[in-house]
Amino acid sequence: MSRRSRDTVSAGALGRTLQILRPHIGRHRLLIVGGLLALFADVVFRVLEPWPIKIAVDAVTAALGAEIATTFSLGGNVGLTLAAAAIALAVIVAGRAVTNYASTICFALVGARVATQLRSRVFDHVQSLSLKYHSKASIGDTSQRLVGDIGRLQEVAVTAGLPLVGNVITLVVLLGVMIVLDPVLSAIVLVTAAIYGLLSKVSTPKITTASRSTRKGEGKLVGSAAEALSAIRVVQAYGLEKTVAREFADGNERALQAGVRARRLAAGLERSTDVLVGISQALVLAFGSYQVLRQAMTPGDLVLFLMYLKIAMKPLRDMAKYTGRIARAAASGERIADLLDEPVEIADAPGAVTMGRPGGDIAFDRITSRDGHGRPLFDDLSLLIPAGQKVGLLGSSGAGKSTLVSYLLRLSQPETGSIYIDGYDTRNVTRSSLRQNVSVLLQESVLFAATVRENIRYGRLDATDAEVEAAARAAQVDEFIRSLPDGYDTVLGNRGDTLSGGQRQRLAIARALVRAAPIVVFDEATSGLDPQTRELVTESVQSLTEGRTSLVITHDVSMIRGLDRILWLEDGTIVEDGPPNSLAADPGSRFARWLWTQDSDMVKDPA
Repeated sequence: MSRRSRDTVSAGALGRTLQILRPHIGRHRLLIVGGLLALFADVVFRVLEPWPIKIAVDAVTAALGAEIATTFSLGGNVGLTLAAAAIALAVIVAGRAVTNYASTICFALVGARVATQLRSRVFDHVQSLSLKYHSKASIGDTSQRLVGDIGRLQEVAVTAGLPLVGNVITLVVLLGVMIVLDPVLSAIVLVTAAIYGLLSKVSTPKITTASRSTRKGEGKLVGSAAEALSAIRVVQAYGLEKTVAREFADGNERALQAGVRARRLAAGLERSTDVLVGISQALVLAFGSYQVLRQAMTPGDLVLFLMYLKIAMKPLRDMAKYTGRIARAAASGERIADLLDEPVEIADAPGAVTMGRPGGDIAFDRITSRDGHGRPLFDDLSLLIPAGQKVGLLGSSGAGKSTLVSYLLRLSQPETGSIYIDGYDTRNVTRSSLRQNVSVLLQESVLFAATVRENIRYGRLDATDAEVEAAARAAQVDEFIRSLPDGYDTVLGNRGDTLSGGQRQRLAIARALVRAAPIVVFDEATSGLDPQTRELVTESVQSLTEGRTSLVITHDVSMIRGLDRILWLEDGTIVEDGPPNSLAADPGSRFARWLWTQDSDMVKDPA
């Protein structure tokens, strides 16, 4: 990467970071103003701090040497002058401590609140992204951005951003004072600051680039760890522990190398600044001593100037230290900005209306789309499902059955065509009102680390306890729930892994029942269950589908019972459409051939 490119990257990263923070900072104007006032007061105390020492030095010098004028003593009383200087110094130091504390607290509160608001904003944005994004994104990396990168922004804003602002103000003020005191000596400080600026300009883009690589590597590392731990059963069952550990170790090593490079560059800038500051102090001491010998300045003036030099050089040292931190924070900010820049492909249209409770008529009108690899999936597909009809969607894997359901829920959307529910174009209604009218039962029934009652109530948050328990009874899971240690108040493990597949599925059915939506979707809801559990789940399904428009995606013959209609999808079109009995009676139909391959009593009575 060229030097100009690195500069652009660094400035761009910091600019994008400030851009994502700006909407949240304005809400905390009072805290920011209070922090800035305290910060300015702290700078004033820094400027005043050396003066009592100067006065004391000159007073003592005047008392010891008759050739030095005594105008610096208060009424010629050295003791009184020293006492006043000591008290002034104590007051100044105390005042600086108070103002520094106040500014730190103000900006710490701003940093914490901004980070909290930004994290919520990013999380809301991530939830609004389509399934297309989530199917490709790493959960671990996204989590790292939400928690780790935003946490780093907050930390650096308090530990580096605030001190950096104070140091810059201090440096500017002190340079002005030093120029007034001695223009020649102040020239040394100006040259030192200019050289530091050049060093920083060269180093900062490199630190930002290395930090970006570090954060990216850490994100991948978290992603691989999350993937391995979420599939721990498969890892252990296939003896893949060493393979997974080796891949994790490789990623860990790459992240380490990038991190070491960023730290090395930051440390190099800090040490170079130390050397630069040391040289400037030596020059000021030598030339200032010469000025005292020439009586061009008093010893107190030299002490004052040296103290100002020390105070002025500290910001340069600190800026070298904070430059690395801020560069790393900018890399984190850029990762957050990249996430916020992900387009929301599916959003409520301007003026979207709230859908009332529909009867359940569903129409797919001339749907055309491609699959995730860009290959044609649907070509001008149209389909009408009357309210209350129970429809089975069958076909080979990849035929687009689940994709149709995602279109219905607006989890994704076709390239062309429309979907209607009771005449409502789903693109013109709010997503929340659309999804409130559809209950979904998936192959993997995801439960949350909450109580059983809360998991069922997620179907409809305003459901009463009586409604929750009624739904559980209809799903034939009430007896099981009451056998748990705390009944309905039993807290489930992560994703409900403490339960069997059938128990999770029946809880999911109870959740769908309490929703009481007019449209119900099943996506391989009984796949992977044993025959006895499948029978229990199938009975629960009958309660759920009663009087509702139902779309059943299945390869399970037992789920065909009670369906009014079978649709066979193939090559993006509906190649068979009819009642189960009629299609089963046609030996040339795909549905009939599929039935004959199943080991089930449905071969004799598919209805």
